[in-house]
Amino acid sequence: MKVYFRQISLILTLIFTWLQPGLEAEASLPTQNLPGEIRSLLESDPSVLDTDFQQNSLFSRSYLLTFYSDRAFAPAWLTGTKPSCEALELRLLIQQSRFDGLLPEDYHLGQLDLLFEKALANDFISLREQALMEVLLSDAFILLARHLYQGKVHPEHLEGVWDIQHKENEPKVLEKLNLALSHKNVRQQLFSLHPKFGIYHRMRQTIKKYYELEKALTGPVRKIAVPDKPLEPGHRAAQIAELRQRLIFWKDLDHYAPDSGQADVYDSLMVEGVKNFQSRHGLLPDGRLGKATVAALNHAPKDLIEKAAVNMERLRWLPDTTLQEFVLVNIANFSMDFIRQKDTLLHSNAIVGQSYRKTPVFNAEMSYLVFSPTWTVPPTILANDVIPAVRKDISYLRNKNMRLLDFSGNEIDPVTVNWGEMTGRNFPYMIRQSPGPHNSLGLVKFMFPNKYNVYMHDTPSRDLFFRADRALSSGCIRIQKPFELAQLLLADQPLWNDERIRNAMNSGREQTVTLKRKIPVVLIYLTFWTDASGQENIRKDIYSRDAELLKLLQSPLAKEN
Repeated sequence: MKVYFRQISLILTLIFTWLQPGLEAEASLPTQNLPGEIRSLLESDPSVLDTDFQQNSLFSRSYLLTFYSDRAFAPAWLTGTKPSCEALELRLLIQQSRFDGLLPEDYHLGQLDLLFEKALANDFISLREQALMEVLLSDAFILLARHLYQGKVHPEHLEGVWDIQHKENEPKVLEKLNLALSHKNVRQQLFSLHPKFGIYHRMRQTIKKYYELEKALTGPVRKIAVPDKPLEPGHRAAQIAELRQRLIFWKDLDHYAPDSGQADVYDSLMVEGVKNFQSRHGLLPDGRLGKATVAALNHAPKDLIEKAAVNMERLRWLPDTTLQEFVLVNIANFSMDFIRQKDTLLHSNAIVGQSYRKTPVFNAEMSYLVFSPTWTVPPTILANDVIPAVRKDISYLRNKNMRLLDFSGNEIDPVTVNWGEMTGRNFPYMIRQSPGPHNSLGLVKFMFPNKYNVYMHDTPSRDLFFRADRALSSGCIRIQKPFELAQLLLADQPLWNDERIRNAMNSGREQTVTLKRKIPVVLIYLTFWTDASGQENIRKDIYSRDAELLKLLQSPLAKEN
């Protein structure tokens, strides 16, 4: 028996001695078979890949096969067994993807960190681990490039309407990847995929600032109690001192020490800070500390990081074409801007759809306007508003200067109709309001034909423009400065001078004017942006759309089939 064990021991010693040179060779030349290992990894069964990648599934397998086959599966990111300078730069950019409102974890950051730590510590790193690091870096670059260019979430996955045309071109991720490696400019190639709008880059700086503010916090942001009644200048309240510090935290108020015994007084300096804060949040800047203002002051940096992230994603959905002249309506800001060569020629307050009659997000081209318009009551308003009103009072139509017409245009006497039986579905007529100062469309409407039957128009209810919350319409956009918009649109038609425009608006006779050039109109929904002066603007999510998009932004990605 002892002889037997000695023989076994001798055999094992001989085998180990025979294998030792090969093991030492592999340790000293670890990249010798790396192309074959990369190829084996990419050609493996998906179930094997899932095990190798430790739940970090590949998202761009077809792109990776193309990229590596074109280079005979040679490594792109490694210098020997260590990550190259370009690899280190890409990992930093992955970490910084949070400044784009994205999740670094989506781009294999956790597993890359482990592999980098092992490689940089001069620990033995196997061929399989080298191949994993290599392929994960390329996959991360491709995925991040696609997200920076097109967004992580597709708008069609959202409940609300987003009907703005998408980017026409693909991000050309393999071209960008090859350029990044050959020219050693990973940052430049990825940043070239950012939206071309200055607002995006400003928001990126803002979100950085919010991360710094979050880092500076020593604990969670405490909710300040909302006062029972709005606090006016000169009032005393227990929460004044804390509200003052919150204004200083958000940079709406310079740091100062109130007079002795006045820490709980809402003083004049604080009032100015509150007004500035209210303006940034789209609130009426009246200096009163009411429910909405205190609720906004209770935001934590994390809340605004998430709000910025959602809106940066919306910017990534927009076409990458630069418009020289266009009308921009920000639904959440209740505003309309006429922009030419990046200059805002006209800013107007606007009224948009109520929460149950939301103004859709889309783009179209304005081609004509109508002075002294008539208004044919649309089906929804007819069923929900006008028919019930006429049932209660038959004089409603006369008082509103409305006429009942058949579909041949013949006028019908309202008293001949059995209104008790009328509904929106069986109503055999149309109701049209005549031109005039009380017409629901006001004195002019601006037409950009679209499937939603949404357009811009004047309104006789001018007082509504002074409200902070202007989600009041049935879907169309009412604007505060219709005359000024008409001036800009008709500036290339000399016969349409100011006097003629005013006369046409007040003629009481409908007149259509075709524009010489079609003007793009973009209806957008942004609840956060940073303006040209670097000031952050935060708006109420009037249609409750931010939470849905945020959830999708923070959800795990589905791997490529």
